[in-house]
Amino acid sequence: MTVVPPPVVTADELRTAIGDGSTVVVEVRRGGTAPTPGDGARIPGAHAVDLAELTGVVRPGTGATPLPDAAQVRALVERWGVHDASTVVVATADHPSTATRAWWVLRWAGLADVRFLDGGRAAWVAAGGALTTERPAEGGGTATVTLGALPTVGSDTAADAARRGRLVDARGAEAHAGTPDDGDGARTGHVPGAVSLPAAGALRGGGLADEATLRARYAPYLDTAPAGEAPLVASCGSGVAATVDVLALAVLGVTVPLYPGSFTGWVSEGRPVAKGA
Repeated sequence: MTVVPPPVVTADELRTAIGDGSTVVVEVRRGGTAPTPGDGARIPGAHAVDLAELTGVVRPGTGATPLPDAAQVRALVERWGVHDASTVVVATADHPSTATRAWWVLRWAGLADVRFLDGGRAAWVAAGGALTTERPAEGGGTATVTLGALPTVGSDTAADAARRGRLVDARGAEAHAGTPDDGDGARTGHVPGAVSLPAAGALRGGGLADEATLRARYAPYLDTAPAGEAPLVASCGSGVAATVDVLALAVLGVTVPLYPGSFTGWVSEGRPVAKGA
């Protein structure tokens, strides 16, 4: 029987595991975010990466945050010293979705044990963890990269899920409704039939909400899912915020697909846009 590693780690658990030789910590930030206190410092041993390094080339249908190719991910895991038996812990000082997106990309790329640091760098510091400006040694990673280890859907499947009320939109309610408009409508409005389910509802204080809250949040989908089908398809603006839903459901033992292109990919294909709640 295959044991599935838990997708989330607490700061206390990381403090116990760090330095064991098999745990690799990656701190992710998203380009353009405001500097945070202690910027330049990091969790001891952590490798710094911008989310752009885990993002591919924009093409029609990809959305604003495309998936990387295998060579991009392979170069990173080699740089970080990740092996097939490694545990990779992804942390951030930015919005939690920055780390959940990195978690999702690395799992999708075939890394078997990737975990989200619940509460991010702030939780690490609150638990008494130190920060350092020392950079870790790099190179030597041999982990196997095989894209497609987590499920994704394209626009046609997303459209079908929306018609059945099972495409959820993790953006804020205003962006979903299309108010205010950004001028050209590229990021406001939604896939016709998509249900607004803002990612903020799955979060508490920079980390995930407790399991009872998560189970109640997704109960309408979990309790009515057709046999053999994923209860929902996760979407947002460009496949970042939606990874909060994928991670939250993984905590509950449920695997759901991501629509990577999400709304920006949908619009780039010239598909119809709905406005309103």
